[in-house]
Amino acid sequence: MNQPTPPVAAQKPLRLEQHGIVRDDPWAWLRAANWQEVMQKPETLEPEIRAYLEAENAYATAAFGEPTKALQEQIYKEIRGRMKEDDSGVPSPDGPWAYNSRMLEGKQYPLIVRTPRDGGAETVLLDCNAEAGDGYFGFAGAQHDPSHRLLTWAADRAGSEYYDIVIRDLETGTDSPDVIRDTAGAHVWSNDSSAIYYTEYDDNHRPFRVRLHVLGTDQADDPIIYEEADPGFFVGVGKTLSNRFIIIDAHDHQTSEVRLIDAERGGEPRLVSAREPEREYEVDEREGLLYIRTNVDGAEDFKIVTAPADAPGAENWVDLVPHRPGVLILDTAVIRNHLLRLERADGLPRIVVRDLRTGVEETVRFEEEAYALGLSVGYEFDTTTFRFSYSSPTTPSRVYDLDLSTGERVLRKEQEIPSGHDPAAYETRRLFATAPDGETVPVTLLYRKGIALDGSNPVLLYGYGAYGMAMPSGFSISALSLVDRGFVYATAHIRGGMEKGYRWYKLGRREHKPNTFTDFIAAAEMLVEHGYTRSGRIVAQGGSAGGMLMGAIANLRPELWAGIIAQVPFVDVLNTMLDATLPLTPPEWPEWGNPLASAEDYRRIAAYAPYEQVSAQPYPPIFVQAGLTDPRVTYWEPAKWVAKLRATATGDKRFFLKTNMDAGHGGASGRFDRIKETAEVYAFALDCVGAPGAAA
Repeated sequence: MNQPTPPVAAQKPLRLEQHGIVRDDPWAWLRAANWQEVMQKPETLEPEIRAYLEAENAYATAAFGEPTKALQEQIYKEIRGRMKEDDSGVPSPDGPWAYNSRMLEGKQYPLIVRTPRDGGAETVLLDCNAEAGDGYFGFAGAQHDPSHRLLTWAADRAGSEYYDIVIRDLETGTDSPDVIRDTAGAHVWSNDSSAIYYTEYDDNHRPFRVRLHVLGTDQADDPIIYEEADPGFFVGVGKTLSNRFIIIDAHDHQTSEVRLIDAERGGEPRLVSAREPEREYEVDEREGLLYIRTNVDGAEDFKIVTAPADAPGAENWVDLVPHRPGVLILDTAVIRNHLLRLERADGLPRIVVRDLRTGVEETVRFEEEAYALGLSVGYEFDTTTFRFSYSSPTTPSRVYDLDLSTGERVLRKEQEIPSGHDPAAYETRRLFATAPDGETVPVTLLYRKGIALDGSNPVLLYGYGAYGMAMPSGFSISALSLVDRGFVYATAHIRGGMEKGYRWYKLGRREHKPNTFTDFIAAAEMLVEHGYTRSGRIVAQGGSAGGMLMGAIANLRPELWAGIIAQVPFVDVLNTMLDATLPLTPPEWPEWGNPLASAEDYRRIAAYAPYEQVSAQPYPPIFVQAGLTDPRVTYWEPAKWVAKLRATATGDKRFFLKTNMDAGHGGASGRFDRIKETAEVYAFALDCVGAPGAAA
């Protein structure tokens, strides 16, 4: 059978020099000169670049997509069969109403609805399916105003993360012509419902400014409330649950600064405490007292301090919950009489509730070997109830309300699996791999009970390892399609995340970044050593910064992997960090280093950057997904990487690049379209290991 011929990207010589170091980048032409315009208007992409990306798409379809089409369809039907299509969230009360979202059978997007708080007929406030049409629809949520008469909803129509904020009259159901265009998405209502605070991008797609839009006025006249001068800092806007303050925060990955605006009277933003390098803090409020989660004074795993709202400077911060090394405070929330905190100890999350009247604390925890826990507080401040969610790799998600006045825990929702699910048929394990420097790396496993530990099992090993993001050990309706075909589904909790505290993050960034890669390799080797699999039976998966991980481990240990799945992969690290005009570059320098300013950083990044380190060696099959309008990992990074792999690698060169020409970083926007993308990825994994097409 004749195999389709892969496209070959032209090489156009380009000599680059930095810090006296010279290198070539013959595929740099894939970066469109008008890339900023392409983000909003994909049709303006240069014809030569479009032709190459479409040729790659056609090749991937012919060489991989068509031969696995039946398997993809089977997996798609399985995953969709586990999804309760006509699903509903749990209503969240606010004043006279309870707000919720619902999904309809066969529909891609949610309905935003409300019912009278004490019961009654439901009203559909927004049908996203009707608004989406046939194109991309990136829904950034909806917010009702304090009077419950108006609703804002935000949508991105190109995948570029430019959001239009639409204002709907809930009495008539009509949208106002007063649309706030091309925002960064984040926005909050003023307390009197007369105006909206919102964020907008600078020319390089960085959220840098907060404006105030008074309803009925021209957007061009919106006053600037705050503007950030440092391109390395992003700006967000929010509100305390008490509704007393509008919050403006400026932050990079390690430093933050907060300003407050009186939500009743408005006025100028008031600084809480001026930014200091690598000091982070977040603010909430109760009865004139600020509650601040911070890492000040060496509190590596964070502590909680208080300060008067009218004198919020750091000189007035007083410890309330002291720092405890190894107990990472992840998040906090304040309601009328209680402080809630989500923390992680020994790799597992728990919720601690502190009665602010008595100082007494109670803990919500579970006993499984690995699980995920989430905390939410809804709309209301004056309440004794909070909500949390729980799941594990074997246990579908459950949502509980806990009434702190009575101690009653009420199960509000349990995830239904229409096609059936027997948790007893599966096993979850938490194992530890030993990294080259002796650190122990947690690895969470899910597999069907009774598998033989004879090295025969295929493994999908997932990793991320960046920005302090911990990978949850929760339930996945998708993963079962691999597990039921004999896979061990594994998540490596590698350095760069915060599974083992803030220290775990610091040991996987900047000069310590290679630890992320060697941790992942150690996890794979541990699974081989324990008999779960063998070398060449492991499919590695990661996306975005986890895609950088995929590129690095492909270069370092290609023989370990049966295949590699790299989704919107950040692989052209050196070139991106050298380009200060790109959206994420200045904010990312604290994470990776600044190769523009530092020759040391340049050499260090060049030594591991996947694109730079592609070499003449055999590589495993690699499946790459990209998005044309992705502002986070620009489409040319994966395109350049695949082009260089084709030109440089030896061996079979089974490299497939699929660029979604109508979407950005998150892939397809509809829930069923996203399942199709997952089915394609899983079909690739199964093809790589020669696993059977039928599930157990």
